[in-house]
Amino acid sequence: MTGAAPEPEAASRPPAEDRHAEDRVLVERQLGRPPRAFRRVVARCPHGAPAVTEQSPFDEAGKPFPTTYYLTCPQLVAAVARLEAAGGVERWSALLEQDSGLAAELERATVEQRRIRHELAAGERGGDLGSSLGLGIGGSANPAKLKCLHAHVAYGLANPGYLLAERILEDLEPVWPARHCCMRL
Repeated sequence: MTGAAPEPEAASRPPAEDRHAEDRVLVERQLGRPPRAFRRVVARCPHGAPAVTEQSPFDEAGKPFPTTYYLTCPQLVAAVARLEAAGGVERWSALLEQDSGLAAELERATVEQRRIRHELAAGERGGDLGSSLGLGIGGSANPAKLKCLHAHVAYGLANPGYLLAERILEDLEPVWPARHCCMRL
């Protein structure tokens, strides 16, 4: 996958608890606010900083949180925002209507997204359990209609092999800054 980032060497990683706390602080810096429903970082940029987080299906107050995978890398968020501002959602929606293989891939990913949300919700209690867990990528009630390319890129980085995300990432070349991490300036 074009945008996939290798994991840093295991020997250089801090213990899991320390890494989780460090990740939460970095994600808060990236977002400019505390992350909601934060579970863990699931994808990193080539420089080792968080790029995608996984969220619980419910936030700390028990309210449904519809986005399972959230794009946090400021560089990537900005690149996808530029693509969306240039009509990317409409263009990719039109391509889905024309390309049955790409549309089938979206349907496959939507089914998988729902399975993941059910798995993550195991044992959790929250409001409107049923309808929240049935949402598609990015919380879409109608998965055949794209509403947020950020969510599809995040899903694809968390679940390599998602063709729609791979193709969107190809529109963003280069995906990552080449010389340094935008989080460590």
